[in-house]
Amino acid sequence: MANPITHSDSSHRTVLHPGVELRWPASALWREGEPAVRRITTADIWSSLAQGIDDFRAVPTHAVFACIIYPVVGIVLARLLFGYEILPLIYPMAAGFALLGPFAAIGLYELSRRREQGLDLAPQRALDVIHRPGIGGIWLLGFVLAMIFVGWLYAANLIHTQLFGGEAKSPAEFFNQLTTTAEGTQLIVVGNVVGFVFALIVLVISVTSFPMLVDRDVSAATAVRTSVRAAIENPIPIALWGLIVLLGLLLGALPFLVGLAVVLPILGHATWHLYRKLVPPE
Repeated sequence: MANPITHSDSSHRTVLHPGVELRWPASALWREGEPAVRRITTADIWSSLAQGIDDFRAVPTHAVFACIIYPVVGIVLARLLFGYEILPLIYPMAAGFALLGPFAAIGLYELSRRREQGLDLAPQRALDVIHRPGIGGIWLLGFVLAMIFVGWLYAANLIHTQLFGGEAKSPAEFFNQLTTTAEGTQLIVVGNVVGFVFALIVLVISVTSFPMLVDRDVSAATAVRTSVRAAIENPIPIALWGLIVLLGLLLGALPFLVGLAVVLPILGHATWHLYRKLVPPE
C-alpha cells in the first residue's frame, strides 16, 4: 500500500488525503472525490505575498481598481450632502472590502493563472474568467458574500441605533459621540468584534474557494468545503494571512482609499498563489 502522505517536488508541504489524515472537523467536511489539502507554514504565506507583488509588477491593474473605487467614494460623498445618516456606515462599508474582495479579485486570479501557464497577459484577459468552467459557482458564491456584506451593514447600523438612537446632526457631533462617550467606546469595541466574526467567516469559506472555481470545474459547495478544510488544517498560517489582509486594507484605505488601488490587486494575486500552496494540482 502506498504511503498516504506525499510531498510536492518543489517543497516539503504535507499533502493530507481527505478521510485519511485530516483531523476532525475537517475530516467530517470531506466528500468522496474532493481535492486534498496541504499543510503549509507561515513561510508559504510570505512567499505567496511576494509572488502576488511579482504578478502585480508584471500586470499592473491599479488604474482599473482606481476606476472602480473612486466612483464609489463619489457616491458616498454625494449622499452625505443630503444627510448624515450614512455616517455610521462609512467605516463598515470601507471594512466591507475585506468581505467582497475575494469575489472582486476573480479577474486577478485569472491573470495569475494565465501568467503561470505562459499565456497572454493583456489586462483585458482578466475578463476571460467568465469562460471558466466554475463561473456558475463563482456567481453563486459571490451572491453569498454580497448577502454577508449586507448582513454586516445591517448589524453595524443596528448596533449604532441601539447605542445612539437617531443620526448625528453633523460629522463633528458624530466624531464627538464616537471619541468622548462611553457609548462611542462600546460602539467601537462591539462593532469591531462583530465585524471580526463576519470577516472570519468570509476568510474561512473563501481562502481557496474562488481561485479553485477559476481553476477547476467543481461546485461551489466543493470549493467552500475545501477552503474550510484548508483553514482548519492551517490555523496559524491562515490567521497570519487574515492579519496581512486586514493590515493591507487598513494601510491602503488611510490615504483616502488611494492605496487600495495597489493593495487589492496584490492581495488578489497573492490569494491565487496561496491557493496553489494549499491545494495540490489535479
